[in-house]
Amino acid sequence: MSAPAKKAFALRLDPALFAAIERLAAAELRSANAEIEILLREALGRRGVGVKQSETPKRGRPPGKES
Repeated sequence: MSAPAKKAFALRLDPALFAAIERLAAAELRSANAEIEILLREALGRRGVGVKQSETPKRGRPPGKES
C-alpha cells in the first residue's frame, strides 16, 4: 500500500525570496520544499489555524529528543 501523494502545484516566487528560502533550508539541512512547508505551517499557526501532520511516513531527520 503506497502513501497518499502530496498535492503538487506551480508556485511563482520572487527570485530573491526563493534564494533566501534556499539559504535557510540549507542551514537547516532541508529541501527548499520542506522549508516552505514549515514556514507556511508556522505562519498559519501564528494566525490561529492549526494544521495536523498527515499520517504519511516521514522522511529525513527524526525529531530531536526532548529533555
